[in-house]
Amino acid sequence: MSLFSPKWGIAPSLLAIGPILLLAIALAIQQHYTLAEPKTDLTDALTNLPQLSETRILGFVKHLSEDIGYRTVGTYEHALADTWMLEQAQEAQRHCERVVKESGRKLECEVWRQQGSGTHRFDMMSKRLYKSYQNLTNIVVRLSDGTEAGKEHALLLNAHLDSTLPSPGAADDALSVGIMLDCIRVLVDTPGWEPAHAVIFLFNHAEESLQDGSHLFSTQHPIADTVRAVINLEAAGSTGRELLFQATSEEMVEAYSHVPRPFGTIFANDVFNSGVMLSDTDFRQFEEYLSVPGLDMAVVANSYIYHMRNDLVENIQPGVAQNFGENVLALIKHLAAPGSAIPSLQKIDKQHKKMGLVYFGLMYHFFMYRVSTAKVLYGALFAGAVLVARGDGGKGLRNGAIAALGGLGGAVVLSNVLALVMREVLGKGMSWFAGEHFGAMGLYVPATLLGAFGSQLLVPATDEKSAYAAILLMQSAAAFVIQLFGIGSAALFFIPSLSIFVAMLVNDFVLTTRAGEVSLWTYLLGSWFTLLTGTLVLLPTLEVFVPLTGRMGSVPADNIVGTLVSVLGAQALPLAIPFAHRFGRKTLRALVLVLAAVVLMDVAVYAQRDVFDAEHQKRLFVIHLENSTTQEHTLHLATADGAPGFPQLVRDIAAEFAPQTDVLAVKMNDHNSDWDPLYPFSSFLSPYKISLPPSPGYVSPFTSFKLEAVNDVVDFTAGTRSFTLQIHHPGLIWTVIAFDAHVLKWNLDDNPPTEYARHHVKEASFYGVDVWTLDLTIAIPETGNEKIAFNFIGLQESGMWPAKKAVKMEGGPAMKLFEELDGWLETKMGGSVDAVLLGCVAGAAFV
Repeated sequence: MSLFSPKWGIAPSLLAIGPILLLAIALAIQQHYTLAEPKTDLTDALTNLPQLSETRILGFVKHLSEDIGYRTVGTYEHALADTWMLEQAQEAQRHCERVVKESGRKLECEVWRQQGSGTHRFDMMSKRLYKSYQNLTNIVVRLSDGTEAGKEHALLLNAHLDSTLPSPGAADDALSVGIMLDCIRVLVDTPGWEPAHAVIFLFNHAEESLQDGSHLFSTQHPIADTVRAVINLEAAGSTGRELLFQATSEEMVEAYSHVPRPFGTIFANDVFNSGVMLSDTDFRQFEEYLSVPGLDMAVVANSYIYHMRNDLVENIQPGVAQNFGENVLALIKHLAAPGSAIPSLQKIDKQHKKMGLVYFGLMYHFFMYRVSTAKVLYGALFAGAVLVARGDGGKGLRNGAIAALGGLGGAVVLSNVLALVMREVLGKGMSWFAGEHFGAMGLYVPATLLGAFGSQLLVPATDEKSAYAAILLMQSAAAFVIQLFGIGSAALFFIPSLSIFVAMLVNDFVLTTRAGEVSLWTYLLGSWFTLLTGTLVLLPTLEVFVPLTGRMGSVPADNIVGTLVSVLGAQALPLAIPFAHRFGRKTLRALVLVLAAVVLMDVAVYAQRDVFDAEHQKRLFVIHLENSTTQEHTLHLATADGAPGFPQLVRDIAAEFAPQTDVLAVKMNDHNSDWDPLYPFSSFLSPYKISLPPSPGYVSPFTSFKLEAVNDVVDFTAGTRSFTLQIHHPGLIWTVIAFDAHVLKWNLDDNPPTEYARHHVKEASFYGVDVWTLDLTIAIPETGNEKIAFNFIGLQESGMWPAKKAVKMEGGPAMKLFEELDGWLETKMGGSVDAVLLGCVAGAAFV
């Protein structure tokens, strides 16, 4: 046997090919983590041309997130950010006008401060929800060549100025605001740049209150109808490259292919559009109300800080702003240039928005091809695989298929068994949480290998060539069939099957001389590229799903993560099964025993790990509730993870801050209005309720929080009642009303449910606005009682910790408790808990 076809033992074989396979992993990691070099200067020293400056971008981010601070819609800080943003836009306009005056360029810069009110339906998490917003604002900047023709077709870029409850929002989304501001500077300062198509920069001011700002622009701004495409900039993390996770037209994907550092795949697009990602962006409003195609891009790694206090400038990785900004700038220049696709872009069909394109970034290159081409390519590969594997047909191929399917099944089953053991038997669920990659892979990769190899001891004996051929057939068949259903992610099967196919051809015609023989180098050739591409898929998938799954409430997070690792791991190393059969059953049994020992050691190590730490925190939701109807004060605690230990933490808090009181586990459903400020996300929560003793001498300043009906008309003949409900909420924001009724007509939309149902209406208003209304016509129940029971609740504008710690004296008993509780949590939990501390006022009324 020649050197090209060695039959060495398992140890020398692994020593021969292992380092080269590890190189594939190293290259994938290098590509995944390589960012643009951060730039400080505003001008390139060599070309004397303007360049994006990460230093300047982060300066904007710091001002918004730390100098102004928590910019929750309706707060004083939210109004400060609005004023600051208008000043920045007007200064950019003045600078633009100076440049035009000096150069004579065809360039016009316009600025609008849009303010308005509206309503919209916002279904989320299978829940029906309505929004009403009052006097909210957007700051809009348009760059054009100054002609009507140049303004007729526009590209829209969007970022949001507000932050969520309560987070300083450095990455989400001040980073994108800073990038857009610096893009304006670079474009204006670039000699000779004159856009053939207008570029609109929308600094929307209410995304976190369920996309009110983008709805306001899309439905009411006078230039909204000129928008032909949108690029939405977001963040759900603070490190790594920004991910193109949603694209809705072939032309926009083609434009994206021109960015300097593309990072996007059809797989990410399919995952997001499947609905398994429980998040949304302003992109939804532009699709819904403008019907325009576009791109949705976001920084996603280290999403442990997503909507947390640690969303600070210091946690944004150096190079992130530069990398993101340079890609955005390249898109703008490409799409605003003469001959771009902007004027020819078609409205998208919201019900049938599948693209006819497959795309993915790989090793600093961007590949894309049409779905029709994919079907031909995948079909041809499958046909080739059938021809190549035909010599291994009959019983051998059947046994190979059983071995391959058994390997995948064993990997998935044992990973899930391990997940159940860790969670249910050892009480150590989510021990993988504090590690996007190696936390999950360190626990589940050994179990995946043990399940895959252990299953081979249970299947009929097979030779490695038959197992190899079966793997090739299964992968290529999966690619072809899945693509026939129009799912672009079939490329995940095509890429490895192509590599395996080529390796098999080389094996049969170059490396071996005997039928049925597989060269060691065939495994290297067939596995190197699959390991590279599989790692490039696995890394960002875990970055998104590990933190997200750990904060999805009572879902079986351990099983979800274990399944992800096993399935994607199998895709990264599909030839592991035939390789295991290369050395015979004796070696296979020894390998299984070694892996079993590794898994047991793994369990012992992970059983000692803390789930949370200072960089991977537990999210704790705390509401101090003042009930204006019963005069009771209660403390509500909840978490959105399934990690062990939460009931004990609740008992410890109760013992410290409300001794001699009962701790009540509360059922979460649509009628639990105590958590309506977080509805419908509240369905993820596992809440507890603790009674608080009354504060001596406390007089509530929220007695004006009330509901009343005006223009009330009852028609007993028709069986209807019509009225305008006025909600007065001075000092409160994000008010919510919930009620049960058969609504015949209202001013929210034209399609209220055609039956008696539970309704939730949430409000968001500009700072200082303290009244909103709802027009209702209801069917009077058969009982004849036309009164409706309303639950209402709102957040104290000055009662959010730590957002309002500078004015903590205005927050009353809630802020006093929060300051003490926050300090106690920091000491007891060692910084491993991030508490969302909200002072709320609620009540009930028959109207």
